[in-house]
Amino acid sequence: MTKEASSGRDESTGPQPVAKPAFEAGIFLVDKPVGPSSFRIVQMIRRALSIKKVGHAGTLDPFASGLLIICVGRPATRLISQFMGGDKLYEAELQLGVETDTQDPEGEIIARREIPVLDQGQVADCLAGFVGEQLQVPPQFSALKHNGKPLYHYARRGIKVEKAARPVIIRELTLLAFTGDTLRIRVRCSKGTYIRTLAADIGNALGCGAHLIALRRLESGCFTVAEALDGDKLFDREQAARELLPNALSVAEALDRLAVIDEGQKRA
Repeated sequence: MTKEASSGRDESTGPQPVAKPAFEAGIFLVDKPVGPSSFRIVQMIRRALSIKKVGHAGTLDPFASGLLIICVGRPATRLISQFMGGDKLYEAELQLGVETDTQDPEGEIIARREIPVLDQGQVADCLAGFVGEQLQVPPQFSALKHNGKPLYHYARRGIKVEKAARPVIIRELTLLAFTGDTLRIRVRCSKGTYIRTLAADIGNALGCGAHLIALRRLESGCFTVAEALDGDKLFDREQAARELLPNALSVAEALDRLAVIDEGQKRA
């Protein structure tokens, strides 16, 4: 009996190839529900697809909902900055007469002010004054970095860090509803615009202060929430895998859509 035969192994076929993962790279559009953080959505997709390299193209706070662009695999995550560069469309609700330290419902109330008698015409005129290019000071509770750490790291410790105002563009600002103490608005804006800061600025312009109480992202660049997967389907790992794979955009498809937007902007 030969040595090979005595080993009990069949070595005639040589080393077996390593199986590739079922999914390697792509882009997923998710309609994030209110509650989980953007990072939690990333974690659930990472778990469902068993891929470590996963990131998102623009944070939504836990209280916010709407379109979240998730990039999976290195070929996709390399494109995150390109996906973040487009305009955004939001619907937002403001609580008038109440200011918080975070400018949103997750913070502590720091002031209550009387709401003046206003009609829809006055509110619409106020909103019109915010349309166009402007300088916006980033909020203290934000992920913007200072010396390698996000601003909220300092704010939570009572350390105020002043950041220079940055140019943003409010392309559209429409009044959807006004009930006396709340406003619902639609905002189309450039990247880097903080809607909660806009909400606080609108409140100050109306003379009563305000904070953001609800936010929903409807569009980001060339992607819309209408084509997004319901984020509630991601909590169960097996269901998430079943729902995600048929809804993947390939890197090539995403790049084609970006190219169409870029061409349109050049012609405009």
